Amino acid sequence: MYAILTYFAASKTVDFVIDGIEEFMGITIISEKNEEIRLAIIEKMGRGCTIFKAENGFAKEGETRKPVDVVYTVITRLEMSKLKTEVDKIDSQAFMIMTSVKDAKGGMIKKKPIKKFDK
Repeated sequence: MYAILTYFAASKTVDFVIDGIEEFMGITIISEKNEEIRLAIIEKMGRGCTIFKAENGFAKEGETRKPVDVVYTVITRLEMSKLKTEVDKIDSQAFMIMTSVKDAKGGMIKKKPIKKFDK
């Protein structure tokens, strides 16, 4: 039993040494309140995001599909709960897809400091 535990701990340590401790997650959010979610990601979390143009695919035959904006962002695994909380505050019915990202480069991968503006 101790041997299995030792091998598991050693494999996780090797993973951290090779891949680093930060694990990135790609989050796709589909919501009618996409603009508010976009602003929350940028202003409250200090992350960037991309907006995709899409159409709802669940329209019945003969009905026109509604256009929708899809929000995509890359965050660390440790920020996942904060993002879920922010999205739930805005739209509890939002559809979220979370995928593991092996590697990411460029853009706003590193967190940007949140600037406070005086109004």
